[in-house]
Amino acid sequence: MTAQASSRRTPSMDAMQNDVLAEVRNHIGHLTLNRPAGLNAITLDMVRLLQQQLDAWASDADVHAVVLRGAGEKAFCAGGDIRSLYDSYKSGDTLHEDFFVEEYALDLAIHHYRKPVLALMDGFVLGGGMGLVQGADLRVVTEKSRLAMPEVAIGYFPDVGGSYFLPRIPGELGIYLGVSGVQIRAADALYCGLADWYLDSSKLALLDDKLDQMEWQDTPLKSLQNLLAKHAVQTLPDAPLEALRPAIDHFFALPDVPSMIEQLRAVTVADSHEWAVSTADLLETRSPLAMAVTLEMLRRGRHLSLENCFALELHLDRQWFARGDLIEGVRALLIDKDKSPRWNPPTVAELDSAQVASFFHGFDESGS
Repeated sequence: MTAQASSRRTPSMDAMQNDVLAEVRNHIGHLTLNRPAGLNAITLDMVRLLQQQLDAWASDADVHAVVLRGAGEKAFCAGGDIRSLYDSYKSGDTLHEDFFVEEYALDLAIHHYRKPVLALMDGFVLGGGMGLVQGADLRVVTEKSRLAMPEVAIGYFPDVGGSYFLPRIPGELGIYLGVSGVQIRAADALYCGLADWYLDSSKLALLDDKLDQMEWQDTPLKSLQNLLAKHAVQTLPDAPLEALRPAIDHFFALPDVPSMIEQLRAVTVADSHEWAVSTADLLETRSPLAMAVTLEMLRRGRHLSLENCFALELHLDRQWFARGDLIEGVRALLIDKDKSPRWNPPTVAELDSAQVASFFHGFDESGS
């Protein structure tokens, strides 16, 4: 099929406070997260607006593909608006419960979307931002991209499908990213399979122009791939995680978090001792409970379907505000900002395997 470029521009919805912008150009639906002052952190209203627009475009024959991006220079999306979820829980509201149900449904819808989705991952792509892009068909990073599932830093676990996409990264790299919460850049994102293409951020405007002028041929996905092949690359040299892979595969295959920290300090694998000690130091600042539950969740997720991974995350969510470390983490890092969270338990040495296992009780891995 061949279609000529169209100059049609149609504002598609009256977005609440314009937090999500939508328009169609040349048969492409463009969705922009538009809270740049908040690093495009997503709210429940934004989740609903995104879902509504994707549903409308799915059945619109004039829309061949969707492009996702974030407004501003700093972020695609720095995650969920965690402060609003904290306030909801503290006030006895249900916003925090509704948010995860609807956010996960949106992320799952992107994974299964019937038309190709191109995600422009410029700047920070953290937590909930990763949930939006990891189901996309074409994931583009730039030199400004910073990807992470940093939830353990605030006493939470990597959700939004993290239990599916992290353990499917080769070796133990995904376990490392989830348990440590570290950020990676473009070369590592490509190496891990968390992105597909690299493009200099200075060329994003050119890519937009090319999308506006593109002639549609064959299938929409192939047309987009052919365009990216002319302007972007699929590998970058010198991915730091490639060099660290032997060490990461050793340490993060160990049975539990205390063993990981102990061996990171005591054992040298290849030429990684400095990295290993700094990683041990980092893990000791994270919530011990969140790291332990994350490790168990990711190892279970290796063997679960995508739908069951989201179901497992929701199972954990429903207990976590009352029993996990998130409320304390948000208090220490975002509310009072004393940066001295009182984790429960306070150290990895005090982790109780029965407490960790209790979070998974009652979950049916068969999905029935």
